[in-house]
Formats: sequence, C-alpha cells, structure tokens
Amino acid sequence: MNPRDTFAQPGHDNPPPSDGSPVVAFRNVSIAFDGPPVLDDISFSVAPGETRILLGPAGVGKSVLLKLVNGLLRPDEGSIELFGQEIAGMPEEQLFALRTRTGMVFQEGALFDSLTVRDNVAFQLIQERVPDDAIDLRVRDALRFVELGETFDLYPASLSGGMRRRVAIARALIHQPELLLYDSPTGGLDPLTSTTIIELIVKERDVYQTPSLLVTHRIQDALILCNHRFDVEQGRMVPLPKGQTDPGTTFLMLEEGRLIFDGSLHELVKSQNPFVREFLE
Repeated sequence: MNPRDTFAQPGHDNPPPSDGSPVVAFRNVSIAFDGPPVLDDISFSVAPGETRILLGPAGVGKSVLLKLVNGLLRPDEGSIELFGQEIAGMPEEQLFALRTRTGMVFQEGALFDSLTVRDNVAFQLIQERVPDDAIDLRVRDALRFVELGETFDLYPASLSGGMRRRVAIARALIHQPELLLYDSPTGGLDPLTSTTIIELIVKERDVYQTPSLLVTHRIQDALILCNHRFDVEQGRMVPLPKGQTDPGTTFLMLEEGRLIFDGSLHELVKSQNPFVREFLE
C-alpha cells in the first residue's frame, strides 16, 4: 500500500505561507528564569518543507526553545513569528488557534494513562466534538501510518516505550499539522527502537514534507535523518547514495544558550568550533 494513501486528512482553513516565507522565525530572542539567560540572542528560521535538527547536550535550552515556538513560554526580548504572525505578545486565545496548526511530540510521549490509545490520539478531536465515526476513521489512519493499528483499544500501560512514542507521533499527526515539533523523540530508548522512531520521522518528512524542528542530544539520530530517505515503493527507509544527504535537513547547535551553529551536515562535520568538535566526537 502506498503510504500516501494510508493517512489522508483535510487541510487547515489557514494554510501556511506559500511564497517561501518561514513557517517559524526567531529574531534576537532571549529568555531567562531568575538567573543568566537560558537562551541568548537566538535567530534562526524553519522554511516550508525544511527539517531543522537542534543539537546539544542536556541543559542548553533546547526544550525551552520548543516551548517558545508555540507560545507556551514568552521571550523576554526579541521577535517570534509562527505562520507569519508575531506571537511574542499575542493573547492566549489567539495563540490557541495557532497551536492547533502544530503537532508536538513530547519527551517520553506524555500519554494519558487513563485513556485508550484511540482516545489519546483523538484527544484534540474529542475536545472539538468531532463525530465518533469520523474520529475512529482518522485515528485508525494515523495508527496505520505509525504501524500500530492493532493498539486502537489498548491502554498505554500495555505498550512498550517505543510503541508509546509511536502513539505520540500518531497524536501529533492527527490534524495533518503545518509544523511538527519533536522534543527528544528517542530519549530513553534502546538503539533499535530509536531507529524505528527515526524511520517514522523520515517517513513523515518524505511523504508529507511537513516542516519540522527536532531537538536531540543523539548525533546518531541526526545522521540517520540526514543520510536516509523513505522509499515509498519499498515501504521502508533506505540509505542515500554515498556522499549525498537530504537537502532539506539542516542543523542548529546551542552552547550555554547561544546559537553557535546553523548549517548543513557537511558544514557541521567540517566545523572547527571546539564545542561542536567535542560534541561530534
């Protein structure tokens, strides 16, 4: 079955800019919490169809940056545009409408233990009072995309860590988001399961081309994303020819709240910055 046929959802009434304008743009953004800046003068953007991988060890501000993207935190200084709209000072009710256009895969999955997989994936649809029949169809399509169709009626406690993370991806995809945010999607998983999760991210990237921002401390995950593509005919991830990388997948790196790198994999591995070199080695 063609993966493009397994998970078709309606688009949004307010599509993202089609003129190549950034989906997300940070301009000189800083934020602190009763101490030194957690993020200091950060500027970068995510273009339509682009996947940005934000690298760095724990504690450098990666998760804080993701929360700023969809307005869960407000910057102390600077400008943040989401879908062409300035959100730094936007009222909460307007922010909520923008957040529904993004999909978020939280660290550790963040599923509700008291809800079935179906209700976890459909949580936002249930809040919107979408009819049950339509919910069931869309949830089954989302679960089929992450290859977990058999979990529809199960509870998270009966799933492995990797399966819970895949359910979280299905939940993020349920509205066919215009932007995907991944907060350490393979954190705490073994290497084999981590590769399964990264393959799903590659699949989403190549089938739907949703712009994405992924934060991780695992350089091996980043390399797989850059060096592989999803083959629709084979239904699996395959390596790119030697020397090639996905042109739309690029890197950011934080050190002590400062953005010290923004560029391609080739530029990353050639960087002479001591922090970058130490991280890669």
